[in-house]
Amino acid sequence: MIPWRQQVSILHTCLENIQTTNAMQLKQAPDALFAELRAEIKRLKISRGTVFFIGNGASASMSSHMQADFAKNGHVHTETFTDLSLLTAIANDIGYEHIFAYPLKNSGKKGDLLVAISSSGQSDNILNGVRTAKDLGMTVCTLSGMQPNNPLRQLGDLNIYVPSDAYGVIETAHATILHYWMDLISPSPAAYIQPVQPQTQAN
Repeated sequence: MIPWRQQVSILHTCLENIQTTNAMQLKQAPDALFAELRAEIKRLKISRGTVFFIGNGASASMSSHMQADFAKNGHVHTETFTDLSLLTAIANDIGYEHIFAYPLKNSGKKGDLLVAISSSGQSDNILNGVRTAKDLGMTVCTLSGMQPNNPLRQLGDLNIYVPSDAYGVIETAHATILHYWMDLISPSPAAYIQPVQPQTQAN
């Protein structure tokens, strides 16, 4: 059993050592990449473009969560493909590997932004979605983990890689990264305050 403080330390180390790269696979400082992501949202607001989020499993839940946050708090148009009827129809009639590529081909347009979240960076449906987005002229941001040379990381314009092979650590790191991006674009960013001190219970 890993002690709690050791688990926190592992997550802290992973977040401190995320690797951020551009479309040429050249390293960027995290703050420089986040500045670009912030600028992307500003550009999309002006152009009335769309931010699409895609992911599987826990990453699908994260996609839905961030779609809501970016729309409500970031004031940008967002979309994710989580409708059960749509997903099962595409998976049944066309193939599960096309559940994101097919609707993206119909909904996405040049200048939109795709955020692709995958712990392994190897899911065919995510990779197909990214390729479709790039064919449409969309900007692609990827969040991945596991192997540093995973294929998803090689396809994005803005890439964030979490150096871990543990799903829970990668997913938690991705959530932290996305919430930080959200705070950067929110008109009223959350104030960073000191943790609340626990109250001493009276005897």
